[in-house]
Amino acid sequence: MRSPTARRRRAHNQRTTTLAPSRAKGRGSEETGHHAPAPAAAAAKRRTAGGGGGGADVFDWLPDDVVLSVLARVAATAVSPADVAAAALTCRRFRELAAHPAVLSSASAATVAVRAAAWSETAHRFLRRCAAAGSLHACYFLGMVKFYCLRSRATGAALLWHAAAGGHPPAMYALAVLQFNGSGGGKEDKDPRAGVALCVRAAWLGHPPALRELGHCLQDGYGVSRDAAAGRRLLLHAATREHLSWRKRHDQGICGGGYDDSSAGEGAASQFMVEWWEAQRSKAAPRGCHSGGEDDDDDLRLCSQSRCGRRETRRHEFRRCSVCGSANYCSRACQALDWKRAHRAHCAAARWLAAAGAP
Repeated sequence: MRSPTARRRRAHNQRTTTLAPSRAKGRGSEETGHHAPAPAAAAAKRRTAGGGGGGADVFDWLPDDVVLSVLARVAATAVSPADVAAAALTCRRFRELAAHPAVLSSASAATVAVRAAAWSETAHRFLRRCAAAGSLHACYFLGMVKFYCLRSRATGAALLWHAAAGGHPPAMYALAVLQFNGSGGGKEDKDPRAGVALCVRAAWLGHPPALRELGHCLQDGYGVSRDAAAGRRLLLHAATREHLSWRKRHDQGICGGGYDDSSAGEGAASQFMVEWWEAQRSKAAPRGCHSGGEDDDDDLRLCSQSRCGRRETRRHEFRRCSVCGSANYCSRACQALDWKRAHRAHCAAARWLAAAGAP
């Protein structure tokens, strides 16, 4: 049996052996001037260090409302759909929040301006989400595409009505053209008075095509009591506003910034339809047939105003040039524009009449 002195000596030796490595480690740290980092500090340093997705971790620290505000601003000022896509691809969190209704409802006319060559199910789904979130520009653009290109008349008209109810001038004017022509129905579905009422509302909001259409309706007495003087004043007002709008877009284009007025969305929809029908003709040409389809569409004509893109929904729906009969127009405004830009020189009957009247 060991004595108490021996037991105390043994316990002292064990404590000395256990503490020796930690003391040595502390002396080493003091000699080198460095201290072991705390676990939380080390983890933070690893997150902020480059490589291995450090940037994504930094974005994870931002509150959701801040990220949503930034993405909504990007969607509202974007000059093309690619701008929003690039922002969404920054990280996984941005990609998830970019689909939030608060972001999609802020989409500008340029954000939803998909080109016909880039049309796909993904683009279609993006536009549907923007429209469901409440973007009036998306409702108008998708409504025009569905009504005229995809032949989904009811859905397209419903989207246009939704945009018009929200105060979107191009949607009001588009619905006025539908009422004037009875598009999607028969001749008995024409409602000139309803078309004039929609034009009046859009013209009150300063939409140049609606002002021009209303001016011609007043001059012709179509859907409204004839007032040639008031019609001429509206046409002059439309020309002035169109010139000012062109100057504004031109100046902003020089500065490199985007713009988001209603005419931008209308031009994007018309450009899509023009490119769409051109692509359909190119696909049908090798097969030796027209760009028609399921409902004997060979006789359906496009509006002769080259920048319009609207197509008849039934035969002989659009009005024709009263001189030569070879040009077709969806509206009086398109006819007046095309006469100034091209048809005056191309109208064979007009040239013949001019030559016959010359001394």
